Amino acid sequence: MVPELTGAIVALLCVALVYMGMAARVIKQYERGVLFRLGRVAGEVRPPGLTLIIPFVDRLAKVNMQIVTLPIPAQEGITRDNVTVRVDAVVYFRVVDATSALVKVEDYKFAVSQMAQTSLRSIIGKSDLDDLLSNREQLNQGLELMIDSPAVGWGIQVDRVEIKDVSLPDTMKRSMARQAEADRERRARIINADAELQASKKLAEAAQQMSGTPAALQLRLLQTVMAVSAEKNSTLVLPIPVELLHFLERGNRPDTPPAEGTAHQAPEQPPKEITPQEPAPRITPEETTPNDDRTTQAPDLNGAPGPDPEIGRHHLTPNPGGGPRTD
Repeated sequence: MVPELTGAIVALLCVALVYMGMAARVIKQYERGVLFRLGRVAGEVRPPGLTLIIPFVDRLAKVNMQIVTLPIPAQEGITRDNVTVRVDAVVYFRVVDATSALVKVEDYKFAVSQMAQTSLRSIIGKSDLDDLLSNREQLNQGLELMIDSPAVGWGIQVDRVEIKDVSLPDTMKRSMARQAEADRERRARIINADAELQASKKLAEAAQQMSGTPAALQLRLLQTVMAVSAEKNSTLVLPIPVELLHFLERGNRPDTPPAEGTAHQAPEQPPKEITPQEPAPRITPEETTPNDDRTTQAPDLNGAPGPDPEIGRHHLTPNPGGGPRTD
């Protein structure tokens, strides 16, 4: 009898252990348990810890309550200003109602992913390229609102949506680079022009201030010479006083300016004295030869012979002045 009783107790203990093993469930801290009894939701959501169910009757579904990071695949679309772009984003959401997340939607992760892709395409079509590149905060808020509106009924709360990257065609990138370069060049020119304007105003004020005191100009000239001589270079600086330049300028001016409408005339020169010249001797055709330019002198009337032809060889050429010219 005793052995039979002992065997029954051992058998009951084994059955109890097996039942406890089949009925006991452990829910983690970041999970919530939804109990389905014969296919229907039974009771409240089970909290974390050890819980028991009826084997073969109850089914416990665990739902993760942590924030889920869901990447959205890159979506290609055309913006409102007709630019083709590829945009990818990421969605951060979590389950706030475990029962609704299991009952009202088949797969809430897949549903959120499809809703995020559709909303991202819609945002791309409604926005300009400049908004996608610069106003991402507003686009993120609009995208979050579009995803969160239907997800509220599924027991899901969207915490945040972020646009990660905007891919542009290479031609558009080059165009934007040229535009940015031109804009920077324009701003640089405006800044340089503004600096020149301010410098000209200050220089005009300085010149007006120095015009009253000529010594200030001399001091400024000496300061410039000191600044140039301080550097280690081979530049030779020769300062010229400004008064010397003024003196030279006054010396170049005429004493009496010419009358208006008349040209400047050179001063008249005194007439040259004309002295009478001796008349040229007459030359007869017999004393000259046609083929030779040598001439001989006629004999004197008293019978004296003339000079030697070899000694008295002259070359006579006509002279407009009336006198003989010997070469």
